[in-house]
Amino acid sequence: MSYSQIYRAFQWNVPSEFNFGYDAVDVFAADRSRLALLYVREDGTSERHTFWDFKQRSDRFANALAGLGVRRGDPVLLMLPRMPEWQVAFIACLKLGALAIPCTATLRAKDVGFRANHSGARAIVTVRANVDEVESVVADCPTLAVKIAIDAPAGWVDFHAAERAGSRAWTRIATRSDEPALCFYTSGTTKDPKAVLHAHSYTFAHTYTGEYWLDLRRTDLHWTTADTGWAKAAYGVLFGPWNHGVPVFMYSGRFDPEREMQLLDDYEVSVFCAPPTEYRLLVKQDLSRWKLPRLRHCVGAGEALNPEVIQAWKDAYGVVIHDGYGQTESTILAANLPGMAIRPGSMGKPFPGHTLAIVDEEGKRLPAGETGDLVVHGHPPSLFLEYWKNPGETAACRRGEWYVTGDRAYADEDGYFWFVARADDVIISAGYRIGPFEVESALLEHPAVLESAVVAAPDAVRGAVVKAYVVLRPGIAGSEALARELQEHVKGVTAPYKYPRQVEFITALPKTVSGKIRRVELRQRAQRDAGVSRI
Repeated sequence: MSYSQIYRAFQWNVPSEFNFGYDAVDVFAADRSRLALLYVREDGTSERHTFWDFKQRSDRFANALAGLGVRRGDPVLLMLPRMPEWQVAFIACLKLGALAIPCTATLRAKDVGFRANHSGARAIVTVRANVDEVESVVADCPTLAVKIAIDAPAGWVDFHAAERAGSRAWTRIATRSDEPALCFYTSGTTKDPKAVLHAHSYTFAHTYTGEYWLDLRRTDLHWTTADTGWAKAAYGVLFGPWNHGVPVFMYSGRFDPEREMQLLDDYEVSVFCAPPTEYRLLVKQDLSRWKLPRLRHCVGAGEALNPEVIQAWKDAYGVVIHDGYGQTESTILAANLPGMAIRPGSMGKPFPGHTLAIVDEEGKRLPAGETGDLVVHGHPPSLFLEYWKNPGETAACRRGEWYVTGDRAYADEDGYFWFVARADDVIISAGYRIGPFEVESALLEHPAVLESAVVAAPDAVRGAVVKAYVVLRPGIAGSEALARELQEHVKGVTAPYKYPRQVEFITALPKTVSGKIRRVELRQRAQRDAGVSRI
């Protein structure tokens, strides 16, 4: 069917009761040979796990949690890296009816303490390397009574020992679709992280992520490169593929573009999802070294994807990267679906089941081509329940019947949506409104540039000017002459008023665990260094 046919015919059909552990994992476990996970460590060793393995292990671990006093509704911090135990613990929490709280494994003590106390966490599940960070704050976390670790020290419960001791017999606990299931904490900027609370319907809604955007088939091997504390991992390594019984690939090592390309080749990954940051670095490689004949579908999400990157990937493999747009607060909201005419740089059209619009500050729809706030109508099951324990923030993201995403965008006359910037990333210089993405895309076209990020820098005359932080390709040194060359290049690619009046060469851009550029840090740096251009 065409996009328009799918969109018009779509119905959510969310069951009144749903639990991903029972209604997806256990269903596919009926075939005991059905592959669920291909896991590869950084040292090259690998493991294969079936859905039957995860059914057995999650039942045992759910019994272990219950035996330790974890009850339905209790929050459980899951502070685990990319490893099969992450899926085991996650599914066990869902089966138990506990509230799973995925956290990146790199959290420091302050972050652990905040999440434990804000959520009232009953338990934490982590690895030995994080025990000291937890122990340094546990005395100040009165609800945190159960401490589980892989390779646990004295005073902690050992993950594998508890799992082995847990009974395989588990009685299904019915969970309503509108019942809280999991919670993500957003990356903090100038305020404490917000707790994004999702229901079991969110895990069901990712059935359509897997079907329509990831385009998953029974014969696929799907790889989403994502940290386990990020919502992208939940839909790409768990809910999207496993709602369809499709196996996933998981790599535990650090990102290296050459290694990532080799893994795609060695394991014949057929569906690939990565953040734009990774794609930008991948296309800087000599892509002719890898043929990737099994790669048939690619998607990107997290930030807008530059058209030149999409073209480079297509030139190499004949595969178009299908950009998509979603948030921690939602599933995919807009996407370029298979079969659609792709407009490189666009986030696509509204995802089935969603009504999107561009509105002004009063909630009035804006005409095509005019930039405004990107909003979602109503309360689809793909959307979060609330900012947990923060009614003020929950109310602030609503404008009448619209959920306000906090992103600025515009729609063209054919209904494609185009990302401009986060609402607080828009640069207003001498009355011009400048989105950083277009300037970053122009910089990326220059052969000397590996990565860039653009923010506003204070200026006494213009109010603010465009400042570019630029990471150069290996072997290229920054200079005043190169800075001027980049400025002239941007003038030639986009409107002259958008060029970066300040250029600073740096060795690396600050990023979140999900790979998004932390522009807030760069904005603060630009404010501190106002008027200074360092080469």
